[in-house]
Amino acid sequence: MTTETAPADRITLPGGEMLTWSDLPEKHLPGGGPLATLAARIVPTGARVLLAGPHDPAVLDRLAHADVTCLLRGYPDAVALASHAARVVVGGPAGLPDGELFDVVIAGAGLDAVESVEGARLGWRGVLARLSAALRPGGTLLLRVDNPMGLRRLVDTEPWYARRADDAWAVGGVLDADRPANRAQLDDRLADAGLLPGTTFAAYPDGGAATALVDTDQLDRHTTSGLLDAVLHGACAGGFADAAVLQDPARLAVDALHAGQAAALAPSWLVLARRTPAGVAEPTGLPVALVQTGPPGADVVEVVDEPPGWRWRVTETSGRDGAPTGRGVAYRDLGVLAGQPVPTGRLLRTLLLDAALRRDLDTLRRLLTGYAEWLAGQADGDGRLGGAVALAGVDNTVVSPAGYAVLDASWRATDPLAGDVVLARGLWRFAAELLTGGYAHPWPSTLDVAGLTVVLAGLAGQDLGRARVTAAVETEAAVTAALRGLDAEGRAALAAELVTVAPTDPPAGPRAYQQLHEAWQRQREELTRLTELQRWTDELLTSRERALRRAEATMNLLSGSLTYRVGKLAVTPARLAKRGARAAKRRARAALSPKQEEQQ
Repeated sequence: MTTETAPADRITLPGGEMLTWSDLPEKHLPGGGPLATLAARIVPTGARVLLAGPHDPAVLDRLAHADVTCLLRGYPDAVALASHAARVVVGGPAGLPDGELFDVVIAGAGLDAVESVEGARLGWRGVLARLSAALRPGGTLLLRVDNPMGLRRLVDTEPWYARRADDAWAVGGVLDADRPANRAQLDDRLADAGLLPGTTFAAYPDGGAATALVDTDQLDRHTTSGLLDAVLHGACAGGFADAAVLQDPARLAVDALHAGQAAALAPSWLVLARRTPAGVAEPTGLPVALVQTGPPGADVVEVVDEPPGWRWRVTETSGRDGAPTGRGVAYRDLGVLAGQPVPTGRLLRTLLLDAALRRDLDTLRRLLTGYAEWLAGQADGDGRLGGAVALAGVDNTVVSPAGYAVLDASWRATDPLAGDVVLARGLWRFAAELLTGGYAHPWPSTLDVAGLTVVLAGLAGQDLGRARVTAAVETEAAVTAALRGLDAEGRAALAAELVTVAPTDPPAGPRAYQQLHEAWQRQREELTRLTELQRWTDELLTSRERALRRAEATMNLLSGSLTYRVGKLAVTPARLAKRGARAAKRRARAALSPKQEEQQ
């Protein structure tokens, strides 16, 4: 939108505006992502809302049931958002009218992008105090705070102090003592501003484009949860896809979860706080987690804590009302999750990786046998699997004392698949992750991905040949292409890529220097092995050639000796006599043939 087409009656310029500066994010999540869903959850109908700082326009669209005022410092951002809000104030916190109060204040982009360089400098504490003063008693603040020791900074290849991009600039210093550096300091800053801290969410994989928000108390409490394991791994694997990082962020996030540090290492926190005296309680029904993953345009899925445990809750964010997405051999139907309990237990992939690292073949055999038997028990009379079980890989299956279960049943196969192909696909995916990820395991390093898949099937008590593994790889390509929304050309390219996956390849996803180094080590070991094999082959050929030459020399030597000549003279008459006998026999047969014909 240009300045000429902007609804100028909605834009207020009290002074202090930055006329050529823009803070709007470059990344846009469908429907505004989990932040928009959470914001819509805490904002009552008809409430007066102050949206402080730049936000995705989709967030404002999700707040259409409220009276929204945007507080910005950049005039271009005001032009872009004016049609989505009732009013836009440009100029930073100093531009807020004194005495104007709001029911909810949302600073989902943090406080750095609120303060303007054209107005009075307030600092981090000052901006927080001004926003707190704009809250009515009992009002709610939703504030994002970036973690200076978060996962993104730990895996980023570019040091934070060397960044020169616009989004890295802030009015206040990043080492300012007023800025909270951990959750305890954040609670202290909120209390000093007259706010009562409430629920805090860890934002993964990046505060600016978080696809997963998880209650920090739940992260600290449920360190072995298969759901949280899958959520953090999926968010980081997708959020850093094709990015250059120091180490695998998905692996680091899962390790932090198991160590009880997933909340402490979150890239950002979203905290809910109320202005004291708190006349009303914190909004009820807040989710344990909000996750957005899957095909392009996927909705946000919530997990709520209701008796007797966690349950799925599906929220419409893109106008499809949870309609199935995807095409081809697989699709996603979020509607099947609504109100269903979340299966408890540990993620099968994590258990298998742990057993492989410990070279625990007994545990591997038990887990894989149970997995194969569970799949077989879900098959129909023809041995085919349909629905969610047909796509139940080790990364979407949880194991508990009650048995095996599909974690997210919204991923479904369009048509039933052969049971052995489903098993082979799950084992192939694990074998590829095990080998390309550089994990230690108890099998020979000369095994390729298909060979290791056959070995894993043997541990599971199943006899799978390479032909079934090939069919499983083709199915994996078709399923992945359908869920990603790839066309025929993209599917063909993906299939060609999966067929050529080798143990010396780095894993798919982020280009982690640590894993690239491990892949280089494996390639060097493989080259060393091939070089040694070639040297051994050359030495063998050389020895055979020398032996052949010695034999030829011996034959030549013997052919010129007196014994050889005498033997040759003795043998020659016998050869001539044999030839003569054969010739006489042929002549006799020729002479007798006409007489026999006359007699007949």
